[in-house]
Parts: sequence; C-alpha cells; structure tokens
Amino acid sequence: MRRLLGDEQLGWLIARVRRRLSRGEPLTGVVTLGDATEAERAAVRRLLGRPPRPGASLTVSLPAVDEVVRHSGACPDGLAAAIVALTGPVVDTVATNVAVESAWENALAPLAETAAERTVLAPWYERVRNTGLIRRLAGTPEAAAALVIDLVAVLRRLPAPGRPLGAFAAETTGDAHALDDDRPLATLGLGAARELAALPDGQGAQWRREVWAAVGVLRDDLSTTVLTLGLPGDPGSPTGRALNALRDAGQPAVLTLRQLVRDAPAAHATGLVVSICENPVVVSQAADHLGPACAPLVCTSGQPSVAALHLLRMLAGAGTTLRFHCDFDWGGVRIGNVLLDRIPVAPWRFDAVHYRAAVGRHPGRPLTGTQIAARWDTGLAPAMARGGVRVEEELLLDDLVRDLSVS
Repeated sequence: MRRLLGDEQLGWLIARVRRRLSRGEPLTGVVTLGDATEAERAAVRRLLGRPPRPGASLTVSLPAVDEVVRHSGACPDGLAAAIVALTGPVVDTVATNVAVESAWENALAPLAETAAERTVLAPWYERVRNTGLIRRLAGTPEAAAALVIDLVAVLRRLPAPGRPLGAFAAETTGDAHALDDDRPLATLGLGAARELAALPDGQGAQWRREVWAAVGVLRDDLSTTVLTLGLPGDPGSPTGRALNALRDAGQPAVLTLRQLVRDAPAAHATGLVVSICENPVVVSQAADHLGPACAPLVCTSGQPSVAALHLLRMLAGAGTTLRFHCDFDWGGVRIGNVLLDRIPVAPWRFDAVHYRAAVGRHPGRPLTGTQIAARWDTGLAPAMARGGVRVEEELLLDDLVRDLSVS
C-alpha cells in the first residue's frame, strides 16, 4: 500500500479521501487538483497506469483508484480501508457533531423546562440559547450541565425574600461565592433577574445591585439608602409604621435597601402623587415649612441610588403617580433620563417653559458640560444651551415647597 499510495505527490489525493470519509461521504465521483505539477501528474499516471487528461487541473476518478487498490492486492477491502491503514482511524465528524449537539441539548434541557414553566423568562432563554452564551461561559457540555443545574436552582428561588447575595448563593448552590461578579453563574443569573424585574440593560456595580435588589437579593443592603418625607407606610410592617410616625411628626425618614426589600413599607396608594427631588435641601426646607402638611417626597440625593430606585418602583407598582424635578443642569437632565428609563414618571416644573421662567427670575451660574437631550421634553436641552445658565433647586425652593403643601 505504501508503494502504491505512499508517494508524496499523492498527498493531496489521500487528504481529499480522508476528508470525504470524515464527513461520511461516499468515495464516488472525482476529485480535482488545480494547477497540478508535473510530478503530481506523473504520480497519478503511475497509480492508475494511464496518463491523466491534459490541462492545468488534475482530475482523478475515486472508483478507478478503488479498483486499482482492490485488484493490486494491496488492500482487497478497497480504498477506504487502505486510507485507514495508511493514515490511521478517521473520525466521523458528522456523527461526532451530532453527539456533541445532543450533549449540549441535554445540558440545556433543565433550563428550557424552567423557561417553559415561567414564560416571563422565555425571551431571556432564547437570547441565551441563540447567542451561545452558556457555551462560551461553560466551554463543554459537561461543565454546562453543572452550571445549568445551579442556574435552575437560583431561578426557582427568585424573587427572594430579601436575602444577602452570599447567603442566597450558598442556599441555592452550596457555594457562597457562586454569584460573585466574576463567576459564570452570576452572568447568567443577573440576566435572568433583569428579565424577571423588567429592567433595562446596563452595566456597572450600581446596575448589578439594582437588578439583584429588584428580585429580592441584596448587595450592600445597609449602605444604600433613600431620603423621604411625608411618605405613608403600610401599618402592617414595622418600617411602614415607622414611616407613618415620622410623617405625623413632619420629620424626614431615611430608608435602607434592607428595609425596602425585607420589610416593604409602601402601602397601596392609587391616586397618591409622590414628588421626587434631587437635593436634600428640598426635603429639609419642606420639613421646616410644612412639617406634617408636606405631600410625599422622595429625594434621589444626586444620581438615584439602588434604594431610591427600588422605592420608586415599589410606589409605582402600588398605584402611585410619580413626578420629578432636578437641577437645571446637564447632571439633572441625566438623572431625569435615568428615572424615565426605570419607572413611569412625569416631569414636575422641569421643562423648557419652567427653565426659561427660572432664568428670568434667578441669575444662576454658567452652564458647563456636554449637552444632553431630555427625553421628556425635546425643547429643554436647546433652551438650556441658549440660556447658558444652570439653576439649582436651591434657587427654586419657594415654588417647590409651595407645590408640596397639602393644606
């Protein structure tokens, strides 16, 4: 066989036959080599006992080679057996691929069943499946099977009743660090949690805290807080009763994320209007001048914290109407856009008309930074750019506090 097929100039032919065998294709028809050399043409002539057809390309009939191999006595079982004997076993890539795909399907099956049971997860599952995210994170079907088992365990416990992230991970997977940011399970679990909470896509530590908190899993549950005033609470919860006591006293209340998730204080409040401000000075001024007569007020203290967003989402779900005001600067516009992304909210004295009125009454300071479009009022950003003045809430306290009076 080596004398018959081992010529170096037949290497291309041997490679073509192996490729066909690996694909499960029959050794019929012809194979062609473009721009064949004279040495390659001579090797085919010696193999078949006749010169190949003239031309730049070299065409060889595979049945003719098979006949030579059989009748020469080199390999009575034919060309396929000869190739295996000369070059080693041929892996059937088609069968191998089918087996691998079957293994991946089996690995993903528990997750597919979970998504079918909880239809809210179906769009997320389709994205994970179509993008091959689990394949990239796991690498092999075996690793994916273990990852999916943990993922399903996590999903079956969401939403959680306000559990710390490490404790929740330990309870569901046996590994307190399974949901750490650098772990594959955290990537998948976070995506599913975002789908369950109907939150927009995002990135960064703040966004991850917000997503987990939205499904009752807490990170930094005591360090993230929100300032409120006059907010009614659910008398059935300790935090709600504390809110009611502080409202009756006309005093602000600071709520932690832990309280909001584990001891939800918001009462059903259909028809109630809750105002949102950016600066704590608005809360202080309202408490000084209105006390118990202040309508419900929530302060973001700059960019809204996870606690603030969680509280506002909770209020919106309870039937509350939310309205927001921020500084008339590009940071304030950015905060307004964040609120619009996260919750159903409307502007409160925070549009082009009120900006022009504010500039006419207050000198303000020069407006600096990069212009940002306000998605709730297309005229606000151009008006601010033309005015060139920033107007903080501190200059508008009289108007804001007057709006908050319930008397």
